Amino acid sequence: MSRKPTKGYFVRGQFVALGSELDLELKRELKGSDDMSKTDLKKYSDRLQELGESLLTLRADLMKRLDLSEKLVDAVNDCKKITNFEGRRRQMQYIGKLMRGVNEATLAEVEAALDEQNKGSAKGTLSLHLAEQWRDQLIANDDALTRWLEQVPDTDVQQLRALIRQARKDAQANEAQERPGEAVRHGKAYREIFQLVKTALNQGSDEPDAPVEEDPA
Repeated sequence: MSRKPTKGYFVRGQFVALGSELDLELKRELKGSDDMSKTDLKKYSDRLQELGESLLTLRADLMKRLDLSEKLVDAVNDCKKITNFEGRRRQMQYIGKLMRGVNEATLAEVEAALDEQNKGSAKGTLSLHLAEQWRDQLIANDDALTRWLEQVPDTDVQQLRALIRQARKDAQANEAQERPGEAVRHGKAYREIFQLVKTALNQGSDEPDAPVEEDPA
């Protein structure tokens, strides 16, 4: 006679039989109660595993703020060094196990730190796009320089004017040599204008507004 299959569930690839010591231990560790459903247990376990994986991408300054155990911090740092797929997978399982010992207050701090990092990344991307818009407008028309100086009056005007003149000359030279299908090549002045603008945007407490697009005459 065939045996009835054991009832249970999987936690990160490991089968846990209902009523087993491991099942009861997981329930006690995760919720402090034996009344936890399989669905709740899996959701909570997945949340801990995802947060543990996210710690690998968290900036060092944000990581230092968190009240994490030395063992967990070491495990995260060790995982970053592992290149073997299977070794990394096992290390991530170990990190997930250590995450079960982290209290809810600290888990909330981890989520807040990740949110802060993500918002910072989005702001950085926006700043780069704004710098690109200003660079293109400064090279395209003289009015853009006037608007830039109104918003960033401490700009080295002579340096910026010289870079703009050179970028325009480079653009004309490249246009004359350009062949169909070739990627556009930009000179040093083009890149230096971008760096100058980006630095000004990052240093200012209030970023200059986006440049106004001029209607073609």
